[in-house]
Amino acid sequence: MTPIRPRSRFPDTRVVTTDGVVEGAAETDSGIRSFKGIPFAAPPVGELRWKPPQPVISWAGVRNADQFGPRAMQLPVFGDMSFRSNGMSEDCLYLNVWAPATSDEARLPVLVYFYGGGNVAGDGSELRYDGARLARKEIVVVTVNYRLNVFGFFAHPELTAESPHNASGNYGYLDQTAALRWVRQNIAAFGGDPDRITIAGESAGSISVSLQMVSPLAKDLVAGAIGSSGSVMGTLPAIQLAEAEHNGIDFASSVGATSLAALRALSASRLLEVTFCLGSQDFTAVVDGYFLPKLPTEIFAAGEQAHVPLLIGWNSEEMSYQGVMGMTQPTPENVARVLQTLYGDLAGEAQRLYPAATAEQALQSATDLAGDRFIGYSTWKWCDLHSQTGAALVYRYCYTHPRPPMRPEMGDAVAGLAGGVITGSEAAAQRLPAPRGAVHSADIEYFMGTLGTNTVYAWTEDDYQLSELMQAYYANFVKTGDPNNAGLSQWPPANRGDSIPVMQLDVDAHVEPEPHLERYLFLDHFFA
Repeated sequence: MTPIRPRSRFPDTRVVTTDGVVEGAAETDSGIRSFKGIPFAAPPVGELRWKPPQPVISWAGVRNADQFGPRAMQLPVFGDMSFRSNGMSEDCLYLNVWAPATSDEARLPVLVYFYGGGNVAGDGSELRYDGARLARKEIVVVTVNYRLNVFGFFAHPELTAESPHNASGNYGYLDQTAALRWVRQNIAAFGGDPDRITIAGESAGSISVSLQMVSPLAKDLVAGAIGSSGSVMGTLPAIQLAEAEHNGIDFASSVGATSLAALRALSASRLLEVTFCLGSQDFTAVVDGYFLPKLPTEIFAAGEQAHVPLLIGWNSEEMSYQGVMGMTQPTPENVARVLQTLYGDLAGEAQRLYPAATAEQALQSATDLAGDRFIGYSTWKWCDLHSQTGAALVYRYCYTHPRPPMRPEMGDAVAGLAGGVITGSEAAAQRLPAPRGAVHSADIEYFMGTLGTNTVYAWTEDDYQLSELMQAYYANFVKTGDPNNAGLSQWPPANRGDSIPVMQLDVDAHVEPEPHLERYLFLDHFFA
């Protein structure tokens, strides 16, 4: 249980929420106030396992909010995430707030950030998501925990039957929505404006943003959206409730549980252990008729999404060539065979769009195709649909800046998919091909201003300057729905027209027309 502090040492760090008083801490140099481990829902344990998030039980006295709450149940999937959480537990529904030292009446814009990790890993305490730097831009920053893997994305006929909404499966996304409601109700006490909440995330966090935009439970809670690398329309696509229930029955059988009561009686560690053989594709959104009434593509096509400004983009190398080639080398002959296998009668068109006449072309095209299939297409689809049917501006970017080399003292460490590094015996087994651009998740520390928390890479002055630029665009968008401001390279909107301008985010930030539209239109036939 979180300790109760009877008396405040820092009066300006004491805030009254709807559930009770919390006391955080303040940075001595900037005055940024941080409030960590604030519960936004009841612990989802016991009979509350696999139920929508329930209200917090109010507390008396002053609740200490100077350390992060526990992270959600998860396996060490990526091996490179840097947590500051207070352990791991099913009791994980906590959020964290960073706020400038302003009066409670300041009404500053708010950024709510959802972490990535494929719906199987991640936490709001990770160093790269720390909100202190962005809070110095006069915005309030919130990171949110949500249930993961089988605890957050499990459907079952008995769960559907007991639900008043005849729904099951989207508990992690419902956690995010509950956190947004908490922010709406409480953020004014931290100096934030409840009518100016922008949601953001990367990878699975970006997918979360795309879903909150289309859910009738959440779309009226947000004023803007930022998606970095991923959407539900292609990456972790939504499935129908009947399929999700069938998957749930299979999972229950795998642990020898013949009823929902038996499943709830199992320990959290036992349930987590069984997910070892499962992947992100097993934990995705469900068209349940409640959180998600129909397929997201149908909602966007009908113009029924949140009509809010969208800042959206992805990185120049979201996946290595191994994403389509496996351990086969990307020679011209091998790439041609893969394209034939994937696209059959349309392999000729695929070869035109992903040419492989030379060894260099084959390597680049295999890398491009892997990134497009993994995340590039799905993010483009979100951008394309919202620009057609949304009633607000869309801003596209491509993040192209490669990371600098690792610091010499890192030795034989290798980069991990989730953003950090892997060392020791795991490193040799997980060594990826040498990067050819900006890899998946490499943009996070730049946007969040947290380069200094990552001691792996030999950051240069160029990196810090690019980070300042990206923070400025981010903060401007959170404040106004427009990334532009005086002194910055002009970033035009990308709503449908004769050409689609894309901001190339690098040391030499500039705008170029979309060069790969034909690739995404080609893939659209297959993903659709």
